[in-house]
Amino acid sequence: MRLSTSGLIIALVLNILVVPLATDAQPRGHIPVIGLLRPGDLSYDSAPKSTFNAFLQGLHELGYVEGQTIRLEYRYAEWQSDRLPALAAELVQLQPDVIVTNTTPAVLAARQATTTIPIVVMAAGALEQLGIVASLAQPGGNITVQLLRDDGLVGKRLELLKDAAPTSTHVAILADPNGSDYSRGPSAFEKEARALGVRLQRVDAGTLEAINEALAIIVHSGAEALMVMDSSMFNAHNQRILEFARMHRLPTVCGVRRYAEAGCLIAYAPDILEMFRRAAIFVDKLLKGTKPGDLPVEQPAKFELIVNLKTARALGLTIPAALLLQATEVMQ
Repeated sequence: MRLSTSGLIIALVLNILVVPLATDAQPRGHIPVIGLLRPGDLSYDSAPKSTFNAFLQGLHELGYVEGQTIRLEYRYAEWQSDRLPALAAELVQLQPDVIVTNTTPAVLAARQATTTIPIVVMAAGALEQLGIVASLAQPGGNITVQLLRDDGLVGKRLELLKDAAPTSTHVAILADPNGSDYSRGPSAFEKEARALGVRLQRVDAGTLEAINEALAIIVHSGAEALMVMDSSMFNAHNQRILEFARMHRLPTVCGVRRYAEAGCLIAYAPDILEMFRRAAIFVDKLLKGTKPGDLPVEQPAKFELIVNLKTARALGLTIPAALLLQATEVMQ
């Protein structure tokens, strides 16, 4: 059946009303493609309060609609960092407009795969030391970054752990050889440790089997508390680590919120959800023509201090009122 001229006009108007307006990020007819190189797995990203959903929320707030004004291509490493280079190469073959990722191993894989496609780093550390960014003001190249600076972060975590468990004098540090902060071992924090009257012991673990061995070493060494360094692999197995710590009555201090939700006594880190949400702003600027090397590196402005009182009670600890007042959240 042929439509009259008036019928065609009505149909066009209705179509405009039901289809969300595209952003002005790209010329008409072009749907930008974002390649997402994810260190973890789909189940982790699907959680309602996941960091990835914060990124999607940021895109939505800027007017992007998946499947209509933007297309997303996902590649998941399933917490296996050795898969990242091949997955990054797969994404590059698709020639996306932007690649988005996080964690230092994923950034290194993406950078190895392409020097031309813009890369947005939602959160990673040690990128200056590795030469991935030239400077904070002008990173140069094809990468723009939200940097997880650890200057003072570990010292602050030690201080918070000592406040919560003042009798602890032997603190084990669980470190991932594949993690971005691996080079910053106990020797980097000796000044803070001495000031707190704490002796540090680093134990390395790069696989799940190594985690089990490392935890046994920590207990047999007589450690009285445990610091878990930032690592996507530890993040994937945080419940195993924290259940072991509770079983052996080890007060723990960790990084992001996910650890506190799994039972870590103290979690202190930048507000990762806010960093991932802001990553959408970087994507938007790149799609509108800004060069990645011209976008200054951002450092976190907001930090979260989470205290898990359920864990404290299980360990027989009384958290000082002054520490609870500092907390941005107290989990009951």
